[in-house]
Amino acid sequence: MDFSLNEEQRTWQMEAREFAREEIRPVALERDRIEGGFAPWNREIVRKGSKLGFRTLAVPREWGGPGADFVTQGLVMAELARGDSAISKAFSQNWKWSHQIAEFCTDDQKERFLKPFLADDTYVMGSASTEPNAGSDNRYPPEDDPKAGWKLRAERQGDEWILNGEKTFIANGSVGKLFFVQTRTNPNVPIREGTTLFLVPIDTPGVRVGKIFNKSGWRFYQNAELVFDNARVPHANVVGEVNGGVKVRSGAAGEFGDFELAANALGVCDAACEYAMQTAKNERRGGKPLYDHQFVQLKLNEMLMLTEALRSYVMRTAWEMDSKVRGSVNAVLVMNYSTDVIQRVTRLNLEIHGAAGAAMDATAHKLVRDAFIWSHLAGDTTQRLKAVRRLPK
Repeated sequence: MDFSLNEEQRTWQMEAREFAREEIRPVALERDRIEGGFAPWNREIVRKGSKLGFRTLAVPREWGGPGADFVTQGLVMAELARGDSAISKAFSQNWKWSHQIAEFCTDDQKERFLKPFLADDTYVMGSASTEPNAGSDNRYPPEDDPKAGWKLRAERQGDEWILNGEKTFIANGSVGKLFFVQTRTNPNVPIREGTTLFLVPIDTPGVRVGKIFNKSGWRFYQNAELVFDNARVPHANVVGEVNGGVKVRSGAAGEFGDFELAANALGVCDAACEYAMQTAKNERRGGKPLYDHQFVQLKLNEMLMLTEALRSYVMRTAWEMDSKVRGSVNAVLVMNYSTDVIQRVTRLNLEIHGAAGAAMDATAHKLVRDAFIWSHLAGDTTQRLKAVRRLPK
């Protein structure tokens, strides 16, 4: 199997690497030191990345975007995350919904929402799914329990739907201009049968941003509450079919979220390996470089081994998604593997910096804090393991 990159893929990778080195790394620690709220966000870095195509990378060519394949997307995510994981996610969050718009939205919806997204360098999108009492159970909900899952109600009145309820920890919640909102349109059946997905602009009457959350890591990346108080959404904004909202999150586009996080984790591991190697070569203990101490060599070897294994898994998964391989669960399981790897690799990097005598190394600690986020992304690990049910029997 040939995993060599073509010229276009290599070009995107190199552009992302340069952008991470020249634009992201110089501001990453500065943004991370700002605790909580909207303040860590920086429109200028988003605008600069947009000019290079990083915000719109997944938009199909027929609609004016680069139309990058999944391998290219994985490469770019990893390179941007090498500069800062949260900034990388702020860009790639838009690719997830670009896929959804391209695959499931009508031409009218593409005209109304995709064109403005392409035209505005600061336009970002998000998904309003998680609720205060409905998180991981949305991923693989009980098939026979109508009480499980989303509670945000959508009731039809003529050509409009009235939305009431609350969403929480919403990606790009305080900065997004368009959200994919999962609602309950039939509360008497399980969510796989009774939910409807809407496109909801943030300026919709009755929609407001609530609390903006502080986090131990990923401070640049905005997570916020969205409150819906008799929000009026036109029927023309329904994505797919009424009571068919869960079906929209299927196929390669639907599984992009897991692959996205694994590719991001790869970039964090690359950064940790680079930083650990630099420290090991430049710091001395016991009259010789840290690099010459066996216990440091063991840590470096494990870091590099795990990172390269993750790289292979991420690229294999991207290839499968591009090739539309049927029956594979790698797009889900690679996320689980990345959770173990990113936390182990960043911890080893922190230990190497401890050996260097650094009581508090800001970069090493930031990588650990960012890595901790993987513990509860996209549903918990146990929930994602249920993907094994899709394997051939």
